[in-house]
Amino acid sequence: MIDRRYITNFDWPLLGVVLLLSMLGVLNLYSAGYSATGSANTVYLRQLYWLGLSGVIMVVVLSFDYRRIAEWAPYIYAGSIITLVAVLFIGKTVSGSQRWLGFGSLVFQPSELAKLATVITLASYFYHKDVKKGYGLKDLLAPAGIVLLPFILIVKEPDLGTSLLLLFVLASMVLFVGIKWGAFLTLLGFGLTSVPFIWSLLKDYQKKRVESFLWPERDPLGSGYHAIQSKIAVGSGKILGKGYLAGSQSKLDFLPEQHTDFAFSVFAEEWGFMGSILLIILYFLLILLGLQVAIRSKEKFGAFLAFGIVAMIFWHLVVNVGMVLGLMPVVGVPLPLISYGGSSAVTTLTSIGLLLNIRMRRFMLQKGP
Repeated sequence: MIDRRYITNFDWPLLGVVLLLSMLGVLNLYSAGYSATGSANTVYLRQLYWLGLSGVIMVVVLSFDYRRIAEWAPYIYAGSIITLVAVLFIGKTVSGSQRWLGFGSLVFQPSELAKLATVITLASYFYHKDVKKGYGLKDLLAPAGIVLLPFILIVKEPDLGTSLLLLFVLASMVLFVGIKWGAFLTLLGFGLTSVPFIWSLLKDYQKKRVESFLWPERDPLGSGYHAIQSKIAVGSGKILGKGYLAGSQSKLDFLPEQHTDFAFSVFAEEWGFMGSILLIILYFLLILLGLQVAIRSKEKFGAFLAFGIVAMIFWHLVVNVGMVLGLMPVVGVPLPLISYGGSSAVTTLTSIGLLLNIRMRRFMLQKGP
């Protein structure tokens, strides 16, 4: 028998927003693959397959008490590190990046799963090491180490976007759990002064992406092409858009990576400013509902885990939309549930499953100190 309180405490609005975003993503991918000749790419069918598989995983995640994950965190983290190391030796290379592991017809991107594994491990660390007056520099050495290892391995693939997301999520979670002012100012100063060093570590193509972000007109047919064509697509949508399946930039193949990194550009061209705003509102509703789960959690591990998941989704949204609009460099970050990607779908819906799990089991717990 299923306890009726699970259903009573289930977050139906959160699930509804996720289903709506998933549906819009499939419709958008169908349009992105629909050519001017009337033929359609099957990428949307593959996305439906991954969403179905991810939905099954989400149901499995709902079936057990999420608090057990705090004890599983070291094994989850170790597993993610092993897959990241494996990528460097036996990973599949696509477009100059070695980011994928393949098992027969199944291909997945370990760096996507590593993001969630890192969030779980950070949440477990902050839960077990409770600092009442805020974290100092010494207290933050361990969380920094937790993030640094996958950061280095992902940079080596190379995948600058995903590695930067790990840093953004770490910073967000540290601010959530509390940090001493002295430690905050020290880290801020260190971050600013380390920019030249980080720049020296970037590969030439990564430097070109940053330069094309600042001056895209310097190389309109080379490094600046993606950003320029994306802005043309978004701008051509105007207020109400060109209509579904009527986007010229995507249908005439001017828009690169329109199934993945620039899926939002396809959406903006067809649905215009109003449609884009409504899509972003859906994401912010998802983020607000996730924050509500974190705030109302009756124990700290659930709160830390929920906030980390929300931070991960938030930074995906900010970086992808900023990249599409030319406000940030092109770093290859997908838009969850809208961009095509099996690994991204699995990671996102597993994360949503954890949020629903935390919300659903509130009644089982007493408020902690």
